[in-house]
Amino acid sequence: MKYYGIKEAAKRTGLTAYTLRYYDKMGLLPFVERSESGLRKFKEEDFEWIDTINCLKDTGMKLEDIRTFIEWSMAGDSTLERRLEMFRERKRDVENQIRKLQNTMKNIECNIQYYEMAVEAGTEEAQKRTQKKKTF
Repeated sequence: MKYYGIKEAAKRTGLTAYTLRYYDKMGLLPFVERSESGLRKFKEEDFEWIDTINCLKDTGMKLEDIRTFIEWSMAGDSTLERRLEMFRERKRDVENQIRKLQNTMKNIECNIQYYEMAVEAGTEEAQKRTQKKKTF
């Protein structure tokens, strides 16, 4: 079995060695083995876990909740329903984030239209009379 040191793991995951150490300290990497001298030894399947951690983090999930997910995953099938509900909750949260971002995008598009017309006219005055500018 091939093992990777923390520098190699950092390069492979796109994270810093500091971040990987922090994740380990926070209990997010209980699957990572250690050498006799205490150095972390990453194996291929560890990178799948780290990808999952990054994915959950990207959804806005707190590290504490990610640690819980990892603990449940390592506990096995008895936690399947809890993990399913956790992902359903993440999905709802991400859908809410998407809705908010779509509203923000509409606002930005209105501002772009407003300013394009103002630039074309060389003034904002005409726009102020005919169109209300959206503000954030």
